[in-house]
Amino acid sequence: MASSPLTSSSQSPRPPRPNLAFRRLRGRRSPGEFAAAVRRAAREIGERVSCDARYIGRVEAGEIRCPNYAYERVFLHMFPGRTLTDLGFAPRSAVRGRGARAVDGAPAPHATGPSHAPHETDGAHEPYETTHDRHHPHDPYEHDHQNHKESDVQRRAFMAGGTATVAAASLSPLGLALSGPAVASERSVRRAGEAEAGALEEAVRKIRLLDDRHGADGLYRRAAAPLRTAYALLDAGTTRRTTAERLHTGAGELAISVGWLAHDSGRYEDARSHYAEALATARVAGDPALEAHAFCNTSFLARDAGRPREAVRAAQAAQYAARPLGSARLMSLLSLREAGGWAGLADRAACEHALARAQALYGRGPCDADPEWMSFYGDAELAGLEAQCWSTLGDWSRAAHQARRAARLQDPHFTRNIALYTAELADDLARAGHPDEAAAAGMRVLDLLDEVQSSRVQRMLAGTARVLMPHRRASGVADFLERHGALPRPA
Repeated sequence: MASSPLTSSSQSPRPPRPNLAFRRLRGRRSPGEFAAAVRRAAREIGERVSCDARYIGRVEAGEIRCPNYAYERVFLHMFPGRTLTDLGFAPRSAVRGRGARAVDGAPAPHATGPSHAPHETDGAHEPYETTHDRHHPHDPYEHDHQNHKESDVQRRAFMAGGTATVAAASLSPLGLALSGPAVASERSVRRAGEAEAGALEEAVRKIRLLDDRHGADGLYRRAAAPLRTAYALLDAGTTRRTTAERLHTGAGELAISVGWLAHDSGRYEDARSHYAEALATARVAGDPALEAHAFCNTSFLARDAGRPREAVRAAQAAQYAARPLGSARLMSLLSLREAGGWAGLADRAACEHALARAQALYGRGPCDADPEWMSFYGDAELAGLEAQCWSTLGDWSRAAHQARRAARLQDPHFTRNIALYTAELADDLARAGHPDEAAAAGMRVLDLLDEVQSSRVQRMLAGTARVLMPHRRASGVADFLERHGALPRPA
């Protein structure tokens, strides 16, 4: 059977050559840790890149032969005195326009096709990426300025509730039109190929990036459309086993991502359904990594929904699935999920045992077996999840200590998590008898609500406000209560 035009046009006749020079520069750091270093370097020079472990993997695999101009400036800032060639990249002239055809011997992908062809100078999953760069602009630096300007406009539209912008900016890899989910679900789906698998993986990545910055509330309903498309692709079938495996994993990860958006925005039954769908997909595909992820999120949901025993069982099932994968960091996170369940059951001894196990596993450090989706799990998340355990057990002082550490350690890239940890801190301080400090922390959360839309954070703030009501005379409390009371109520 002939390949579809989209699939065949996106494949190079020769496999990419691994970028060993770039791999050596990463050293002993995990791809996720190195990606975080890239983001920090970008902020130092005023650039905005959304580098993640997947992008680092693509560079090292040789799929990105030359970075876009923003990444070029960041990499040259990180490694002064080196050229792109020293970093293992091909000259820009070799991968641009006619040069790409001469070197690769294949036509460049059509402008409307997916943006993951191995020979393009990919911007690497920018959440608000434009297409100008792929058409070889006359002035690339002028394009970079325009890209930042468009990004700001799109971000403001997103925070104002512009669902069409969200679809265009974050979910376009699956070909969704601006006219909405109904159109996406009705579009005909042919036999899927590598292009569709790659587009599905990028949709998952971009949803996560948007959630990191803004929270789930403005994104959940729109994200359901590509999920339907993903399972339609599975039903359409594929001619290659490796492509089928990527589609199953991608669909399952997308179901988990959409489930998390439902979870974080308080739609627990929807989240439960999506997580169950991901688990079924994992079982059908025989994918233990996806199964562990689905059980991990199921455990977290069960804890939040007041089903602590289910939280413990799901976390233990996740650990059983994850054991052969060889990721100590993943086992650490799953131990924390189990600890949260034990805390909900008021079993302090079992909770402390699980926390100690999580700390010991975390201390083994990162490795190449760590899943891409765990990029959020670092020192800050470890402290934040421990804070939640102590809070559930009613040990407010210990909870506040860990929540303060979590907020201080969090990478600024994860705006939503900073708001979450600070809201946890405010609530713990209020219940520990420090209303003035609680009000100050609550104010910091309110400052972040222009960027973050998360029902979870708003519910936590509402609880803190109720605890602080009898303490209006304490310093800052009245101001916090007044400002909190002026917030629009969730629909």
